[in-house]
Amino acid sequence: MKKIIALVLTLAAFMVAGCGGAGGGATGGTDGGKKLVVGLDDNYPPMGFKDEKNEIVGFDVDLAKEAAKRLKREVEFKAIDWSSKEAELKSGRVDVLWNGLDITEKRKENMLFSEPYMDNRQIVFVKKDSGITVASEADLTGKVVGTQSGGTAEEYLDGEGAAVRDTFADFKKYSDYIAAFMDLENGRLDVIIADEITGRYYMSKHADVFEALDVTVGPISTFGIGFAKDNNDLRDEVQKVLDEMKQEGVTAKISEQWFGKDITK
Repeated sequence: MKKIIALVLTLAAFMVAGCGGAGGGATGGTDGGKKLVVGLDDNYPPMGFKDEKNEIVGFDVDLAKEAAKRLKREVEFKAIDWSSKEAELKSGRVDVLWNGLDITEKRKENMLFSEPYMDNRQIVFVKKDSGITVASEADLTGKVVGTQSGGTAEEYLDGEGAAVRDTFADFKKYSDYIAAFMDLENGRLDVIIADEITGRYYMSKHADVFEALDVTVGPISTFGIGFAKDNNDLRDEVQKVLDEMKQEGVTAKISEQWFGKDITK
């Protein structure tokens, strides 16, 4: 009997240790949950990109690291094909999409969102001294236009902005904005429609090559963090620590490091 009792106690201890080590699954959190896997486009500066040391850095990366620390979770940043982001989230290969993700009604059909944390709009970029002027969407007629595949500009131009797109000489889609800006520099594009935050950051690194035109294409959007449609628990946990970070001024500090001022909502 003593041997049986000892065996039962050993098995019970093993099960408790195993449960503790595995964490609370996608809903685990402040007591040490499982690793938080963040899906991102690693060519999307300044939100998330690889630096000269080949390490993933960025504004959203710093936010996610701080949030994971407060949730007592390890964090892994997983580069994904951004045009397949919803499939990555739905399959569970990533826990969240955190990389300058615009909140749209279409995306709400397939995922949950955090509260908006930053405004964003799509604007026009041209090569300096190209002679190309754009004052409105109508001025894009007859031009070769580029944007990022899977991004908000593509979604708008393939949807309610289709009438605008149909006036383009050509509409090219790229895996990332870096490739698009390279084609703009080399004359294979007339204009790029890009997220203002990302485009202006990239332009600041090549101020002698590109120019931003203050022309909004499509509606002004807001950034949010994307979660699987049924993962309310994780969304609520992350939102809670985001609210704490905002109230404590941590979010503002991270924004100032990347943008020179607090541009968060």
